[in-house]
Amino acid sequence: MGSSALEHSKFAYFADFVIYALAVTLVAAALVEGAPRADWPALSALVVLGLLGWSLVEYVAHRFVLHDLPPFRVWHADHHAHPTALICTPTLVSGALIALLIFLPALLLSNLWRASALTLGMLTGYLAYSCIHHAVHHWHGGGRWMLERKRCHAMHHHSDQAGHYGVTTSFWDTVFRTLK
Repeated sequence: MGSSALEHSKFAYFADFVIYALAVTLVAAALVEGAPRADWPALSALVVLGLLGWSLVEYVAHRFVLHDLPPFRVWHADHHAHPTALICTPTLVSGALIALLIFLPALLLSNLWRASALTLGMLTGYLAYSCIHHAVHHWHGGGRWMLERKRCHAMHHHSDQAGHYGVTTSFWDTVFRTLK
């Protein structure tokens, strides 16, 4: 374990997983229980769009926000220096960003159900990213896919050349030619 000044307590670090899992569950339940059944096909498509859109958000956030913008750059540099330290974006910050940059614009452009569906996809993507990123740094073994994610992320952490920004997928690294 690293001795990072930004390292979270185990409680705070793992609370992030619980809070996002709870948010995904509650938003999904609200959609299933409250959304008009006639809207379910469109809402399902928005959930999938949000989930797929997350992969691009993950890439852009990692490449440009976490490596260039304060205070994220400092937090992320600390993560690079101490890759097994329990460092994550504080839940209040990530939650506020998702609310302000995903949910609110979608709500202003559409309605509550559609904004919730798109946000559900993004929340699910963020939760998957968080779990995979944790696994890449803390789990041993894994199947072929997980081993490839670990290999790519290790290259991101230990290469002199910038690249391999995707944690859950290398798709956008391929598109933007940031595979080393």
